[in-house]
Amino acid sequence: MSSRPGAPATYTHGHHESVLRSHAWRTVANSAAYLQAELVPGRRVLDVGSGPGTITVDIAERVAPGRVVGVDAAEVVVEQARALAAERGLDTVEFVVADLFALPFDDDSFDVVHAHQVLQHVGDPVAALREMRRVTVPEGVVAAREVDYHGTVWAPASEGLDRWMDVYQQVHRGNGGEPDAGRALRGWALEAGFTDVSCTASSWCFSTDDERTWWGDSWAARATESAFAADAVARGVATAAELDAIADAWRAWRDAPDGVLMMPHGEMIARA
Repeated sequence: MSSRPGAPATYTHGHHESVLRSHAWRTVANSAAYLQAELVPGRRVLDVGSGPGTITVDIAERVAPGRVVGVDAAEVVVEQARALAAERGLDTVEFVVADLFALPFDDDSFDVVHAHQVLQHVGDPVAALREMRRVTVPEGVVAAREVDYHGTVWAPASEGLDRWMDVYQQVHRGNGGEPDAGRALRGWALEAGFTDVSCTASSWCFSTDDERTWWGDSWAARATESAFAADAVARGVATAAELDAIADAWRAWRDAPDGVLMMPHGEMIARA
């Protein structure tokens, strides 16, 4: 999603195939389980930063006949999400291009407003939460789940992945975002004016051969081919040779029989 004027931010990952591949893996079960109790039939739901739409269509199937809208700033992924909804035969969900800081909806339009891995990438997450609250009905739910990159752990030990973390933190912050957003959600919600805020946490874990291949190959490609790679070089954070070494480290982790990676997420449910 785009950032508001005066609070510039750039989407760190971009829309390289390796990024969209990982986004398309996401479902309610693996990325929004904390919200399942709120996804009951008849609810009107807005999915902010919906990307390729896999979480959104999952939500739509759960709340039907309730209306679901997915919004994203990138036309390319909105078209991909529309194709997915058509493939699923869903007529209760739509996808539109929109700015998170100026949502094209009236006040009190939705029962649930959800964002997954969005607030970490915007220049002003508090303003974003206020706009999400604006379109939520009184007593409705604003929900967000965000990774906490500094909490990520892996085995076996890897100097290359240590360097990846350092480069990633610098690039993400240089783009105006907050890579450790998971730990900040409660504070942002309180600053946005919410008083009823509950927080939980969960983790992604990649350990099987298939999981390591999927995640390791994704990040090996991102390290050298995505917007993250281009920004790292342009900002002088890493050289192309260093990024090649980081990609090699991801492939070494992928191939390690004892390889495991755990990535923690903060989760927040705030009542409007």
